[in-house]
Amino acid sequence: MLNNISPYKNALIQLQIAAGILKINKDILEILKVPKRILRVFIPVRMDDGRIKNFEGFRVQHNDARGPFKGGIRYSPQVSMDEVEALAMWMTWKTAVVGIPYGGAKGGIVVDSKKLSQGS
Repeated sequence: MLNNISPYKNALIQLQIAAGILKINKDILEILKVPKRILRVFIPVRMDDGRIKNFEGFRVQHNDARGPFKGGIRYSPQVSMDEVEALAMWMTWKTAVVGIPYGGAKGGIVVDSKKLSQGS
């Protein structure tokens, strides 16, 4: 990743460079610059002490031109929407490069799973 640049901005720079090398049509480039869909949720979880705690989550569906969206979920106290957008974009590239018929997506939940009990 480029220094002092957010993951998503870094992904956009990489896209711009690749588009220039591959001579990608400008209209297609505009489509690829942004995700098709972004979802932000709050997941209520009852903790061991009985209180409810909301955990923020994200799901980014970048592009499905090659097939259904593919991508896992990242669980981390530091995960951000910006990072998930970049990871979804990179998943689009990964599936295309290896030739599998999937699009790119990624999810993230802001949580430190090591601090949760089995019950929560």
